[in-house]
Amino acid sequence: MKKSSKNRLTPQQESLFPGSSLFDKIARAVCRAGMLPRKELHEAWEMAKRVRRKYRGGRVLDLACGHGLLAHIMLILDDTSRTAMAVDKNIPLNAKKLSDALITSWPRLKNRIIYKEAIVQEISILPDDIVVSAHACGSLTDLIIDKAIEQHARVAVLPCCHNINVSSTAGLEGWMDKTLAVDTARAIRLKAEGYKIRTQKIPETITPKNRLLMGEYLESK
Repeated sequence: MKKSSKNRLTPQQESLFPGSSLFDKIARAVCRAGMLPRKELHEAWEMAKRVRRKYRGGRVLDLACGHGLLAHIMLILDDTSRTAMAVDKNIPLNAKKLSDALITSWPRLKNRIIYKEAIVQEISILPDDIVVSAHACGSLTDLIIDKAIEQHARVAVLPCCHNINVSSTAGLEGWMDKTLAVDTARAIRLKAEGYKIRTQKIPETITPKNRLLMGEYLESK
């Protein structure tokens, strides 16, 4: 199966995920919902498992969430997070169908996933939150980082669609690809604000926009 495929997973494809692993169980639930591209399943899974290896607990804020799959997987992987808020300026009409399919498999998620239709600027972040965003386009990633920094919240972003005219390259574009310069500048900014940063990649077979930037504020500890 091509993990980067944008074709929708459907109930007929449940048989492609026959195993007993947690990923296969999530994949089967996504297939039953029947509306999510295969690529988004793999992106959310690869990002969530890396983030949860480093950061536990706290309310999850999935910003620019799309259908909100990342928010659900974050709670599935760590039940010590009591709630997750999935935020987007336009929540897809069929997002509830995806949520219902996952809650059927994980009843403990019931009433713990909150969808909120809003712009990022309207969201209040708390210091104990964990702010995540998979492929927030262009400078929206910068805004999400800014919002996390304001409250010293943990943050993890998988940037995409870099806007070189808006996002800073920190003057590094003479040494490296411009999009890498933008993400390097983001990492430098978090470091300057007292964050311990972690940089990883999800598999390039899923997406070439695969740089994962994580940060946890440590200055006062």
